[in-house]
Amino acid sequence: MTKRPAEESEVQEAPLKAGDRPIQTGNTTDAGPFEDEFDDEFESDNEILEAGVDGRPDEEREAEEKRDAMDMDRKIFIPGRDKLAAGESLSPDTSAYELLHNFTTTWPCLSFDIVPDQLGTNRKAYPATLYAVAGTQAESKNANHNELMVMKLSGLSRMDRKRIDGESDYDDEDDDDNDEENADPILETKSIPLPSTTNRIRARQYPQQNASRLPITQTATMLENSNILIHDVTPHLTSFDSPGTIITPQQSNPIATLKMHRTEGYAIDWSPHVPQGKLLTGDNDGKMFIATCTDGGKWTPDTRPFLGHQSSVEDIQWSPSERNVFASASSDGTVKVWDVRSKSHKPAISVQVSETDVNVISWSRQTTHLLATGADDGRWAVWDLRQWKGSSDKASTSQPTPVASFSFHKEQITSIEWHPTDDSIVAVAAGDNTLTLWDLSVELDDEESKDTAGIQDVPPQLLFLHYMEMIKECHWHPQIPGCVVGTGGSGFGILKTISV
Repeated sequence: MTKRPAEESEVQEAPLKAGDRPIQTGNTTDAGPFEDEFDDEFESDNEILEAGVDGRPDEEREAEEKRDAMDMDRKIFIPGRDKLAAGESLSPDTSAYELLHNFTTTWPCLSFDIVPDQLGTNRKAYPATLYAVAGTQAESKNANHNELMVMKLSGLSRMDRKRIDGESDYDDEDDDDNDEENADPILETKSIPLPSTTNRIRARQYPQQNASRLPITQTATMLENSNILIHDVTPHLTSFDSPGTIITPQQSNPIATLKMHRTEGYAIDWSPHVPQGKLLTGDNDGKMFIATCTDGGKWTPDTRPFLGHQSSVEDIQWSPSERNVFASASSDGTVKVWDVRSKSHKPAISVQVSETDVNVISWSRQTTHLLATGADDGRWAVWDLRQWKGSSDKASTSQPTPVASFSFHKEQITSIEWHPTDDSIVAVAAGDNTLTLWDLSVELDDEESKDTAGIQDVPPQLLFLHYMEMIKECHWHPQIPGCVVGTGGSGFGILKTISV
Protein backbone atom coordinates (compact mmCIF):
# COMPACT_ATOMS: atom_id res chain seq x y z
CA MET A 1 0.00 0.00 0.00
CA THR A 2 1.12 3.59 -0.57
CA LYS A 3 0.01 6.77 1.11
CA ARG A 4 -1.36 9.88 -0.58
CA PRO A 5 -2.86 13.13 0.76
CA ALA A 6 -6.63 13.05 1.12
CA GLU A 7 -8.98 15.93 0.47
CA GLU A 8 -11.04 15.04 3.49
CA SER A 9 -10.21 13.06 6.60
CA GLU A 10 -11.62 9.58 6.73
CA VAL A 11 -12.82 7.75 9.81
CA GLN A 12 -11.81 4.13 10.12
CA GLU A 13 -14.58 1.90 11.35
CA ALA A 14 -13.88 -1.05 13.60
CA PRO A 15 -13.54 -4.42 11.84
CA LEU A 16 -16.56 -6.68 11.73
CA LYS A 17 -16.66 -9.98 13.55
CA ALA A 18 -18.92 -12.87 12.72
CA GLY A 19 -22.55 -11.94 13.06
CA ASP A 20 -21.96 -8.16 13.25
CA ARG A 21 -23.77 -6.01 10.71
CA PRO A 22 -22.35 -2.76 9.47
CA ILE A 23 -24.26 0.50 9.94
CA GLN A 24 -24.40 1.14 7.28
CA THR A 25 -3.58 25.02 -24.93
CA GLY A 26 -3.02 27.80 -27.26
CA ASN A 27 -2.56 28.30 -31.02
CA THR A 28 0.88 28.98 -32.54
CA THR A 29 1.72 31.27 -35.48
CA ASP A 30 3.67 30.11 -38.55
CA ALA A 31 7.16 31.67 -38.74
CA GLY A 32 7.00 32.48 -42.48
CA PRO A 33 9.44 31.75 -45.35
CA PHE A 34 12.33 33.97 -44.21
CA GLU A 35 15.00 33.56 -41.56
CA ASP A 36 14.98 35.77 -38.48
CA GLU A 37 18.49 37.03 -37.77
CA PHE A 38 17.60 37.25 -34.05
CA ASP A 39 16.08 33.71 -33.93
CA ASP A 40 18.79 32.32 -31.69
CA GLU A 41 18.47 35.15 -29.18
CA PHE A 42 14.78 35.75 -28.79
CA GLU A 43 11.63 33.62 -28.71
CA SER A 44 8.14 34.66 -29.75
CA ASP A 45 5.62 35.60 -27.07
CA ASN A 46 3.66 32.44 -27.79
CA GLU A 47 6.73 30.30 -27.37
CA ILE A 48 7.59 31.95 -24.07
CA LEU A 49 4.10 31.29 -22.74
CA GLU A 50 4.25 27.71 -23.95
CA ALA A 51 7.65 27.01 -22.45
CA GLY A 52 6.87 28.29 -18.97
CA VAL A 53 9.38 29.33 -16.35
CA ASP A 54 11.92 26.55 -16.86
CA GLY A 55 11.81 26.17 -20.63
CA ARG A 56 9.29 23.31 -20.60
CA PRO A 57 5.50 23.28 -21.09
CA ASP A 58 3.63 23.92 -17.86
CA GLU A 59 1.64 20.69 -18.24
CA GLU A 60 4.82 18.59 -18.47
CA ARG A 61 6.42 20.32 -15.49
CA GLU A 62 3.31 19.99 -13.33
CA ALA A 63 3.00 16.29 -14.15
CA GLU A 64 6.61 15.74 -13.09
CA GLU A 65 6.10 17.68 -9.87
CA LYS A 66 3.03 15.56 -9.09
CA ARG A 67 4.98 12.36 -9.69
CA ASP A 68 7.81 13.59 -7.49
CA ALA A 69 5.39 14.49 -4.71
CA MET A 70 3.82 11.03 -4.86
CA ASP A 71 7.24 9.41 -4.85
CA MET A 72 8.17 11.24 -1.68
CA ASP A 73 5.22 9.64 0.12
CA ARG A 74 5.55 6.25 -1.57
CA LYS A 75 6.33 3.71 1.11
CA ILE A 76 4.90 0.45 2.37
CA PHE A 77 2.07 0.90 4.86
CA ILE A 78 1.19 -1.99 7.14
CA PRO A 79 -2.29 -1.68 8.71
CA GLY A 80 -2.31 -2.39 12.41
CA ARG A 81 1.30 -1.21 12.76
CA ASP A 82 1.58 2.05 10.85
CA LYS A 83 -0.77 4.97 11.35
CA LEU A 84 -1.95 7.61 8.94
CA ALA A 85 -1.12 11.22 9.68
CA ALA A 86 -3.77 13.91 9.48
CA GLY A 87 -4.82 14.51 5.89
CA GLU A 88 -3.48 11.18 4.60
CA SER A 89 -5.27 8.15 3.17
CA LEU A 90 -4.22 4.90 1.55
CA SER A 91 -3.86 4.33 -2.17
CA PRO A 92 -2.92 1.03 -3.87
CA ASP A 93 0.25 0.75 -5.87
CA THR A 94 -1.50 -0.01 -9.15
CA SER A 95 1.72 -1.20 -10.79
CA ALA A 96 1.51 -4.31 -8.56
CA TYR A 97 -1.89 -5.38 -9.95
CA GLU A 98 -2.87 -7.02 -13.19
CA LEU A 99 -6.56 -6.74 -12.30
CA LEU A 100 -8.20 -4.45 -9.73
CA HIS A 101 -11.89 -3.57 -9.50
CA ASN A 102 -14.26 -2.62 -6.68
CA PHE A 103 -18.03 -2.46 -6.55
CA THR A 104 -20.75 -2.08 -3.95
CA THR A 105 -24.26 -3.45 -3.54
CA THR A 106 -27.30 -1.90 -1.88
CA TRP A 107 -26.57 -3.80 1.34
CA PRO A 108 -23.27 -5.34 2.41
CA CYS A 109 -22.74 -8.99 1.54
CA LEU A 110 -20.50 -10.54 4.16
CA SER A 111 -20.56 -13.99 2.56
CA PHE A 112 -20.45 -15.06 -1.07
CA ASP A 113 -19.35 -17.89 -3.32
CA ILE A 114 -17.99 -18.01 -6.85
CA VAL A 115 -19.99 -20.05 -9.36
CA PRO A 116 -18.03 -22.07 -11.95
CA ASP A 117 -18.99 -21.27 -15.53
CA GLN A 118 -18.66 -22.66 -19.05
CA LEU A 119 -16.17 -20.06 -20.29
CA GLY A 120 -13.15 -22.33 -19.93
CA THR A 121 -10.44 -23.06 -17.40
CA ASN A 122 -7.08 -21.37 -16.96
CA ARG A 123 -8.47 -18.19 -18.52
CA LYS A 124 -6.04 -15.32 -19.09
CA ALA A 125 -7.87 -13.24 -21.70
CA TYR A 126 -9.41 -9.85 -20.89
CA PRO A 127 -11.92 -8.46 -20.24
CA ALA A 128 -12.76 -11.17 -17.71
CA THR A 129 -16.20 -12.42 -16.64
CA LEU A 130 -17.26 -14.13 -13.44
CA TYR A 131 -20.47 -15.35 -11.80
CA ALA A 132 -21.17 -15.37 -8.07
CA VAL A 133 -23.87 -15.63 -5.43
CA ALA A 134 -24.07 -13.60 -2.22
CA GLY A 135 -26.39 -12.99 0.70
CA THR A 136 -27.06 -9.52 2.10
CA GLN A 137 -26.94 -8.15 5.64
CA ALA A 138 -29.47 -5.34 5.71
CA GLU A 139 -29.80 -3.35 8.92
CA SER A 140 -32.48 -4.52 11.34
CA LYS A 141 -35.13 -1.96 10.42
CA ASN A 142 -34.88 -3.06 6.78
CA ALA A 143 -34.68 -6.80 7.40
CA ASN A 144 -37.37 -7.42 4.78
CA HIS A 145 -34.97 -6.05 2.14
CA ASN A 146 -32.57 -8.95 2.49
CA GLU A 147 -31.92 -10.96 -0.63
CA LEU A 148 -29.88 -13.67 -2.24
CA MET A 149 -28.04 -11.98 -5.09
CA VAL A 150 -27.12 -13.92 -8.22
CA MET A 151 -24.48 -11.87 -10.02
CA LYS A 152 -22.66 -11.66 -13.33
CA LEU A 153 -19.65 -9.37 -13.58
CA SER A 154 -18.33 -8.75 -17.07
CA GLY A 155 -15.96 -6.26 -18.66
CA LEU A 156 -13.36 -6.78 -15.93
CA SER A 157 -10.43 -5.17 -17.70
CA ARG A 158 -6.73 -5.56 -17.09
CA MET A 159 -4.77 -2.67 -15.59
CA ASP A 160 -3.53 -0.33 -18.32
CA ARG A 161 0.21 -0.93 -17.99
CA LYS A 162 1.19 1.87 -20.37
CA ARG A 163 -0.75 4.51 -18.50
CA ILE A 164 0.50 3.23 -15.14
CA ASP A 165 4.11 3.42 -16.37
CA GLY A 166 3.54 6.92 -17.73
CA GLU A 167 3.78 5.95 -21.39
CA SER A 168 1.32 8.12 -23.27
CA ASP A 169 2.98 8.07 -26.68
CA TYR A 170 1.53 4.83 -28.04
CA ASP A 171 -0.32 5.05 -31.32
CA ASP A 172 -4.03 5.10 -32.10
CA GLU A 173 -3.90 1.55 -33.45
CA ASP A 174 -2.93 0.27 -29.99
CA ASP A 175 -5.81 2.26 -28.52
CA ASP A 176 -8.26 0.64 -30.90
CA ASP A 177 -6.93 -2.83 -30.10
CA ASN A 178 -7.31 -2.23 -26.36
CA ASP A 179 -10.77 -0.60 -26.41
CA GLU A 180 -12.58 -3.84 -25.59
CA GLU A 181 -9.94 -4.99 -23.12
CA ASN A 182 -10.21 -1.69 -21.20
CA ALA A 183 -14.01 -1.61 -21.17
CA ASP A 184 -15.87 -0.52 -18.06
CA PRO A 185 -17.09 -3.35 -15.80
CA ILE A 186 -20.76 -4.31 -15.90
CA LEU A 187 -22.63 -5.75 -12.91
CA GLU A 188 -25.88 -7.63 -13.57
CA THR A 189 -27.93 -9.09 -10.72
CA LYS A 190 -30.98 -11.24 -10.11
CA SER A 191 -32.63 -10.99 -6.72
CA ILE A 192 -34.21 -13.72 -4.60
CA PRO A 193 -36.00 -12.45 -1.45
CA LEU A 194 -34.78 -13.77 1.89
CA PRO A 195 -36.58 -13.52 5.25
CA SER A 196 -33.42 -12.84 7.27
CA THR A 197 -29.81 -11.76 7.00
CA THR A 198 -27.27 -14.22 5.60
CA ASN A 199 -24.59 -15.62 7.87
CA ARG A 200 -22.95 -17.74 5.19
CA ILE A 201 -23.71 -18.99 1.69
CA ARG A 202 -22.21 -21.77 -0.41
CA ALA A 203 -22.92 -22.96 -3.96
CA ARG A 204 -22.55 -26.30 -5.71
CA GLN A 205 -23.01 -27.66 -9.21
CA TYR A 206 -23.84 -31.05 -10.62
CA PRO A 207 -24.40 -32.17 -14.23
CA GLN A 208 -27.82 -32.74 -15.75
CA GLN A 209 -28.76 -36.00 -17.43
CA ASN A 210 -28.68 -34.18 -20.75
CA ALA A 211 -24.98 -33.32 -20.99
CA SER A 212 -25.68 -30.59 -23.55
CA ARG A 213 -27.52 -28.51 -20.96
CA LEU A 214 -25.89 -26.30 -18.34
CA PRO A 215 -25.21 -27.94 -14.97
CA ILE A 216 -27.63 -27.41 -12.09
CA THR A 217 -26.46 -24.76 -9.61
CA GLN A 218 -27.81 -24.83 -6.07
CA THR A 219 -27.11 -22.57 -3.11
CA ALA A 220 -27.36 -23.25 0.62
CA THR A 221 -27.88 -20.12 2.73
CA MET A 222 -27.52 -20.11 6.53
CA LEU A 223 -29.76 -17.39 7.92
CA GLU A 224 -29.63 -15.47 11.16
CA ASN A 225 -33.01 -16.99 12.09
CA SER A 226 -31.27 -20.44 12.16
CA ASN A 227 -33.00 -21.77 9.04
CA ILE A 228 -31.12 -23.06 6.00
CA LEU A 229 -32.62 -22.33 2.58
CA ILE A 230 -31.69 -24.28 -0.54
CA HIS A 231 -32.36 -22.62 -3.90
CA ASP A 232 -31.96 -23.70 -7.49
CA VAL A 233 -30.42 -20.61 -9.12
CA THR A 234 -29.87 -22.23 -12.53
CA PRO A 235 -32.66 -20.17 -14.20
CA HIS A 236 -31.22 -16.94 -12.77
CA LEU A 237 -27.73 -17.70 -14.07
CA THR A 238 -29.07 -18.77 -17.46
CA SER A 239 -31.06 -15.55 -17.84
CA PHE A 240 -27.90 -13.42 -17.95
CA ASP A 241 -26.92 -14.90 -21.31
CA SER A 242 -30.43 -15.51 -22.65
CA PRO A 243 -32.09 -12.13 -23.33
CA GLY A 244 -35.80 -12.06 -22.71
CA THR A 245 -35.77 -14.82 -20.12
CA ILE A 246 -38.41 -14.30 -17.44
CA ILE A 247 -37.83 -15.57 -13.92
CA THR A 248 -41.12 -16.61 -12.34
CA PRO A 249 -41.78 -16.13 -8.60
CA GLN A 250 -41.95 -19.89 -8.21
CA GLN A 251 -38.40 -20.24 -9.54
CA SER A 252 -37.20 -17.94 -6.77
CA ASN A 253 -38.81 -20.00 -4.01
CA PRO A 254 -36.52 -22.29 -2.00
CA ILE A 255 -36.64 -25.94 -3.00
CA ALA A 256 -36.06 -26.86 0.65
CA THR A 257 -36.06 -25.22 4.08
CA LEU A 258 -34.06 -27.05 6.75
CA LYS A 259 -34.93 -26.38 10.37
CA MET A 260 -32.82 -28.82 12.39
CA HIS A 261 -30.86 -26.06 14.17
CA ARG A 262 -32.21 -24.21 17.20
CA THR A 263 -29.62 -21.43 17.08
CA GLU A 264 -27.95 -19.60 14.22
CA GLY A 265 -24.67 -20.79 12.79
CA TYR A 266 -21.89 -19.99 10.33
CA ALA A 267 -20.48 -23.41 9.44
CA ILE A 268 -21.66 -24.93 6.17
CA ASP A 269 -20.16 -27.05 3.39
CA TRP A 270 -21.37 -29.13 0.44
CA SER A 271 -19.88 -32.62 0.05
CA PRO A 272 -17.77 -32.79 -3.13
CA HIS A 273 -18.32 -36.55 -3.28
CA VAL A 274 -22.15 -36.82 -3.42
CA PRO A 275 -23.63 -35.52 -6.70
CA GLN A 276 -27.25 -35.67 -5.56
CA GLY A 277 -26.48 -33.40 -2.62
CA LYS A 278 -25.14 -33.73 0.90
CA LEU A 279 -24.91 -30.72 3.19
CA LEU A 280 -23.04 -30.37 6.47
CA THR A 281 -23.87 -27.53 8.90
CA GLY A 282 -22.87 -26.41 12.40
CA ASP A 283 -24.38 -23.92 14.85
CA ASN A 284 -23.58 -21.78 17.89
CA ASP A 285 -24.66 -24.58 20.25
CA GLY A 286 -21.85 -26.78 18.96
CA LYS A 287 -24.22 -29.10 17.09
CA MET A 288 -23.57 -30.37 13.57
CA PHE A 289 -26.08 -31.99 11.24
CA ILE A 290 -25.97 -33.68 7.85
CA ALA A 291 -28.83 -33.24 5.37
CA THR A 292 -29.06 -35.47 2.30
CA CYS A 293 -31.08 -35.17 -0.89
CA THR A 294 -32.90 -38.35 -1.93
CA ASP A 295 -33.39 -39.53 -5.50
CA GLY A 296 -36.83 -37.91 -5.49
CA GLY A 297 -35.36 -34.50 -4.68
CA LYS A 298 -36.50 -34.42 -1.05
CA TRP A 299 -34.06 -33.15 1.56
CA THR A 300 -33.82 -35.18 4.76
CA PRO A 301 -31.73 -33.95 7.71
CA ASP A 302 -30.35 -36.29 10.37
CA THR A 303 -32.20 -36.04 13.64
CA ARG A 304 -29.11 -36.87 15.68
CA PRO A 305 -26.33 -34.25 15.72
CA PHE A 306 -22.59 -34.73 15.88
CA LEU A 307 -21.42 -33.58 19.33
CA GLY A 308 -18.04 -32.89 20.86
CA HIS A 309 -17.28 -29.17 20.78
CA GLN A 310 -17.68 -27.19 23.99
CA SER A 311 -18.68 -24.01 22.17
CA SER A 312 -19.92 -22.74 18.80
CA VAL A 313 -18.89 -24.39 15.54
CA GLU A 314 -17.34 -21.62 13.46
CA ASP A 315 -16.36 -23.47 10.28
CA ILE A 316 -16.65 -26.91 8.77
CA GLN A 317 -15.23 -28.70 5.71
CA TRP A 318 -15.48 -32.07 4.07
CA SER A 319 -12.26 -33.88 3.26
CA PRO A 320 -11.41 -33.41 -0.43
CA SER A 321 -10.26 -37.02 -0.69
CA GLU A 322 -12.34 -39.09 1.77
CA ARG A 323 -16.12 -39.02 1.34
CA ASN A 324 -16.91 -39.93 4.96
CA VAL A 325 -14.52 -37.54 6.73
CA PHE A 326 -14.95 -33.90 7.72
CA ALA A 327 -13.20 -31.37 9.97
CA SER A 328 -14.75 -28.73 12.22
CA ALA A 329 -13.35 -25.60 13.91
CA SER A 330 -14.76 -24.14 17.10
CA SER A 331 -14.55 -21.17 19.41
CA ASP A 332 -13.35 -23.69 22.03
CA GLY A 333 -9.96 -23.48 20.28
CA THR A 334 -10.02 -26.98 18.83
CA VAL A 335 -10.21 -28.56 15.41
CA LYS A 336 -11.82 -31.98 15.34
CA VAL A 337 -11.83 -34.63 12.63
CA TRP A 338 -14.92 -36.84 12.26
CA ASP A 339 -15.93 -40.03 10.48
CA VAL A 340 -19.64 -39.99 9.63
CA ARG A 341 -19.73 -43.79 9.78
CA SER A 342 -19.13 -43.67 13.53
CA LYS A 343 -22.32 -44.63 15.34
CA SER A 344 -21.29 -42.59 18.38
CA HIS A 345 -21.25 -39.32 16.38
CA LYS A 346 -18.12 -38.38 18.33
CA PRO A 347 -14.85 -37.00 16.92
CA ALA A 348 -12.05 -39.37 15.94
CA ILE A 349 -9.33 -36.75 16.56
CA SER A 350 -9.28 -33.52 18.56
CA VAL A 351 -6.42 -30.99 18.52
CA GLN A 352 -6.11 -27.75 20.50
CA VAL A 353 -4.79 -25.41 17.82
CA SER A 354 -5.36 -22.08 19.58
CA GLU A 355 -6.02 -20.50 22.95
CA THR A 356 -8.65 -18.35 21.22
CA ASP A 357 -11.55 -19.00 18.83
CA VAL A 358 -10.69 -20.92 15.68
CA ASN A 359 -12.72 -18.98 13.13
CA VAL A 360 -11.93 -20.62 9.80
CA ILE A 361 -10.28 -23.66 8.22
CA SER A 362 -9.28 -24.64 4.70
CA TRP A 363 -8.42 -28.13 3.48
CA SER A 364 -5.85 -28.24 0.67
CA ARG A 365 -7.30 -29.76 -2.50
CA GLN A 366 -3.83 -30.47 -3.91
CA THR A 367 -2.08 -31.87 -0.83
CA THR A 368 -4.92 -33.37 1.14
CA HIS A 369 -3.02 -33.97 4.36
CA LEU A 370 -2.59 -30.20 4.85
CA LEU A 371 -5.15 -28.15 6.76
CA ALA A 372 -4.93 -24.38 7.33
CA THR A 373 -6.52 -22.70 10.37
CA GLY A 374 -7.19 -19.07 11.27
CA ALA A 375 -7.81 -17.89 14.83
CA ASP A 376 -9.22 -14.94 16.70
CA ASP A 377 -5.79 -13.76 17.89
CA GLY A 378 -4.67 -13.12 14.29
CA ARG A 379 -2.52 -16.23 14.03
CA TRP A 380 -2.93 -18.65 11.16
CA ALA A 381 -1.19 -21.97 10.76
CA VAL A 382 -0.78 -25.00 8.52
CA TRP A 383 -1.04 -28.49 9.98
CA ASP A 384 0.03 -31.89 8.69
CA LEU A 385 -2.90 -34.17 9.47
CA ARG A 386 -0.63 -37.20 9.32
CA GLN A 387 0.78 -36.02 12.65
CA TRP A 388 -2.65 -35.95 14.29
CA LYS A 389 -3.21 -39.15 16.18
CA GLY A 390 -6.44 -40.58 17.51
CA SER A 391 -7.44 -43.77 19.28
CA SER A 392 -9.70 -46.58 18.21
CA ASP A 393 -12.08 -46.42 21.15
CA LYS A 394 -12.43 -42.70 21.87
CA ALA A 395 -11.14 -39.32 20.71
CA SER A 396 -7.77 -38.34 22.05
CA THR A 397 -6.46 -34.84 22.49
CA SER A 398 -3.03 -34.65 20.84
CA GLN A 399 -0.65 -31.69 20.73
CA PRO A 400 1.19 -31.71 17.40
CA THR A 401 3.02 -28.64 16.16
CA PRO A 402 2.11 -26.80 12.96
CA VAL A 403 4.37 -27.07 9.93
CA ALA A 404 4.02 -23.29 9.53
CA SER A 405 2.58 -20.59 11.76
CA PHE A 406 2.30 -16.81 11.29
CA SER A 407 1.24 -14.03 13.65
CA PHE A 408 1.60 -11.16 11.16
CA HIS A 409 -2.05 -10.13 11.45
CA LYS A 410 -3.00 -8.30 14.65
CA GLU A 411 -6.77 -8.87 14.42
CA GLN A 412 -8.96 -11.94 13.98
CA ILE A 413 -8.61 -14.09 10.86
CA THR A 414 -11.96 -13.99 9.07
CA SER A 415 -11.26 -16.13 5.99
CA ILE A 416 -8.58 -18.47 4.71
CA GLU A 417 -8.34 -20.45 1.47
CA TRP A 418 -5.74 -22.51 -0.37
CA HIS A 419 -5.01 -21.63 -3.98
CA PRO A 420 -7.03 -24.08 -6.14
CA THR A 421 -4.03 -25.33 -8.15
CA ASP A 422 -0.89 -24.29 -6.21
CA ASP A 423 -0.50 -25.98 -2.84
CA SER A 424 2.04 -23.41 -1.66
CA ILE A 425 -0.18 -20.30 -2.01
CA VAL A 426 -2.73 -19.25 0.63
CA ALA A 427 -5.09 -16.25 0.78
CA VAL A 428 -5.92 -14.83 4.22
CA ALA A 429 -8.42 -12.13 5.20
CA ALA A 430 -8.29 -10.46 8.60
CA GLY A 431 -10.02 -7.92 10.81
CA ASP A 432 -7.13 -5.48 10.34
CA ASN A 433 -8.70 -4.64 6.95
CA THR A 434 -6.19 -6.64 4.92
CA LEU A 435 -6.21 -9.44 2.39
CA THR A 436 -2.80 -11.10 2.28
CA LEU A 437 -1.32 -13.68 -0.08
CA TRP A 438 1.34 -16.06 1.19
CA ASP A 439 3.88 -18.29 -0.54
CA LEU A 440 4.79 -21.22 1.69
CA SER A 441 7.43 -22.46 -0.75
CA VAL A 442 9.74 -19.73 0.58
CA GLU A 443 11.94 -21.46 3.11
CA LEU A 444 11.80 -20.34 6.72
CA ASP A 445 14.85 -18.38 7.77
CA ASP A 446 15.13 -16.70 11.13
CA GLU A 447 17.51 -14.03 9.87
CA GLU A 448 15.44 -13.23 6.77
CA SER A 449 12.23 -13.12 8.77
CA LYS A 450 13.61 -10.26 10.85
CA ASP A 451 14.01 -7.96 7.87
CA THR A 452 12.00 -8.56 4.68
CA ALA A 453 12.40 -5.91 1.97
CA GLY A 454 13.80 -3.58 4.58
CA ILE A 455 10.78 -3.93 6.88
CA GLN A 456 11.13 -5.35 10.35
CA ASP A 457 9.21 -8.44 11.47
CA VAL A 458 7.59 -9.21 8.10
CA PRO A 459 7.82 -12.90 7.17
CA PRO A 460 9.48 -13.59 3.82
CA GLN A 461 6.51 -15.83 2.98
CA LEU A 462 4.25 -12.75 2.80
CA LEU A 463 3.80 -12.33 -0.93
CA PHE A 464 1.25 -9.51 -1.16
CA LEU A 465 -0.82 -7.22 1.06
CA HIS A 466 -4.05 -5.62 -0.15
CA TYR A 467 -5.99 -3.13 1.94
CA MET A 468 -9.77 -3.69 2.00
CA GLU A 469 -11.98 -2.16 4.66
CA MET A 470 -13.93 -4.57 6.87
CA ILE A 471 -13.11 -7.58 4.70
CA LYS A 472 -14.98 -10.67 5.85
CA GLU A 473 -14.49 -13.41 3.25
CA CYS A 474 -12.25 -14.18 0.28
CA HIS A 475 -12.20 -16.84 -2.45
CA TRP A 476 -9.93 -17.73 -5.35
CA HIS A 477 -11.60 -17.96 -8.74
CA PRO A 478 -11.10 -21.60 -9.82
CA GLN A 479 -10.93 -20.77 -13.55
CA ILE A 480 -9.02 -17.46 -13.60
CA PRO A 481 -5.52 -18.19 -12.27
CA GLY A 482 -4.47 -15.85 -9.48
CA CYS A 483 -7.80 -13.98 -9.32
CA VAL A 484 -9.07 -13.36 -5.77
CA VAL A 485 -12.45 -11.93 -4.79
CA GLY A 486 -13.14 -10.46 -1.36
CA THR A 487 -16.20 -8.99 0.31
CA GLY A 488 -16.97 -7.03 3.45
CA GLY A 489 -18.69 -4.00 4.85
CA SER A 490 -17.13 -1.73 2.20
CA GLY A 491 -18.24 -3.85 -0.78
CA PHE A 492 -16.55 -6.30 -3.14
CA GLY A 493 -12.99 -6.28 -4.44
CA ILE A 494 -11.66 -8.27 -7.39
CA LEU A 495 -7.92 -8.42 -7.85
CA LYS A 496 -5.10 -10.28 -9.49
CA THR A 497 -1.54 -9.41 -8.59
CA ILE A 498 1.50 -9.54 -10.83
CA SER A 499 3.06 -11.99 -8.37
CA VAL A 500 0.53 -14.88 -8.48
